[in-house]
Amino acid sequence: MLFWTVFCYAVIVMSTNRDHFEFRTGVIGYPILFVLSIWIVFWVEIRFGFDFNHLGVYPRTTKGLIGVLCSPFIHGDMSHLWHNTIPILILNTALFFFYPKVAWKVLFIGTLGTGISTWILGRPSYHIGASGVIYMLFGFLFFKGILAKHFRLIAVSLLVVFVYGSMVWYILPGDPKVSWEGHLSGLAVGIILAFCIQKGIVAPKQYAWQSPDYDPSEDEFLKHFDENGNFIELQLEEEVPEINVVYEYKPNQDKIEPNETP
Repeated sequence: MLFWTVFCYAVIVMSTNRDHFEFRTGVIGYPILFVLSIWIVFWVEIRFGFDFNHLGVYPRTTKGLIGVLCSPFIHGDMSHLWHNTIPILILNTALFFFYPKVAWKVLFIGTLGTGISTWILGRPSYHIGASGVIYMLFGFLFFKGILAKHFRLIAVSLLVVFVYGSMVWYILPGDPKVSWEGHLSGLAVGIILAFCIQKGIVAPKQYAWQSPDYDPSEDEFLKHFDENGNFIELQLEEEVPEINVVYEYKPNQDKIEPNETP
C-alpha cells in the first residue's frame, strides 16, 4: 500500500508534465482488466467445480506449451491469487504510465519469454500463477529506470526495489510448492528486455553544459569563479536611463485686446 500511495501521488505530480508523462484511462484500466480476468477465471473454477491446473506450464512436454499463455490466469487457491493481485496491479500501472510506448511490447514479449523459459527450466510439474509476470515487471522497471538515466524513472526503480526487493529470495530453490523457476525466468526476461528495448523510452534532460558546443568561457555562472575556483563578485555596470525632454509650444488662446480710445 505504501508503493500504491506514493505512486498515485507521483502520477498526479508528473501528469502536469504532458511532454513525457500523461495519465490516460489505460494506465489504470488495462491493469484492472487483467486483475479482473484472473479473478473471473478463479471464480469460474470455484463456482462450477473446474480445475484448470492442467492448463499450466508443464516443462518439456507438448501439452505443457499451452501454459505459456494460460498459466498467468490460473491460481491454486485464494491466498495464491490475493498475493499476486496487488503486485500485478501496481507494477502494471507503473509500466503503462512511465513506459506507455513500449508497455504492450514488454507485457506480451515478457509473458511469452517467461512462460517459455519456465517450460525449458522447470521441474516436471504444473507451474501456474502470475508471479512469473510479476518478476518480469519487477526486473524491467528496476533495470530500465537505471539504464534510462532519467531522474523520474530512477526514482521509480528505487521505489520498486524498496517495496518489492525482498522478492529476490524466491528465485532460489526453497518451498517445493513455489515455482522458483518461474520467478527466476521472469526476472531474467525482464532484465533482458530492459537492456534490449531502447526506443520509446523518455530521454533524460540535456543541460547546456552537456552539449558538444558548450563553451565554459561563455557560461554566466562560471564567470563568477576564477581559475582556482574562488568566487568573484562581479561589478555590474549601472545603466543610466536615457532622459528625453520634449518641449511642446502651445499659443495663448486668451489674447488680451488693447483698450480703444474714444
